[in-house]
Amino acid sequence: MPDCPAWLENALPDAREGAGALTVARLGNADLVGAGGLKLTSVAFGDGEALDPSFTADEEDAAAPPLEWSQPPAGTQEMVLVVEDADAGAKCHWLVFGLTAQRGKLMEGEVPPRAGKNAAGKAEWLLPAPAEDEEPHHYIFQLFALDAPIGLSPGASRKALVEAMEGHVLSVALLTGTYARDKEIEDWDDLEVE
Repeated sequence: MPDCPAWLENALPDAREGAGALTVARLGNADLVGAGGLKLTSVAFGDGEALDPSFTADEEDAAAPPLEWSQPPAGTQEMVLVVEDADAGAKCHWLVFGLTAQRGKLMEGEVPPRAGKNAAGKAEWLLPAPAEDEEPHHYIFQLFALDAPIGLSPGASRKALVEAMEGHVLSVALLTGTYARDKEIEDWDDLEVE
């Protein structure tokens, strides 16, 4: 697994050992983080805060979380969103491209204009589902402003997307959501009730 660059450690609220495998580690640098004032936020969670189970495999009607971003820098032609699990070898949870080069948002559960294949081979939000005995996983939402349209068709692979983005990143914004599954109660008799 590649080492996490120092600039990325500084940009993430709780940099993980696996952060060196993230797409932003390959395509970004210290000067690109927040360049032109680009910011990525969510009304559902703050940077470094826990994802609600309604965005994970623990809920039946789970959906992708809502996201909102500021105006990208001048010269932006397309926006791309990549979501990866820094605690699982940068496992890809979402690839969204074809986003217009302006201030925008994705509503909760909204189907984006174009999506690439996640780690499960599907063009959709891959619900976080870490094992019950694991520490919280860190899901890194990476928004890239590109100086050229990438021209990929829906269902493109992460490899193809990253190759198309190479050399075209003007700015990147990062947002981290964490998630750990609640441990199931093995024996209800052991619970203390007040």
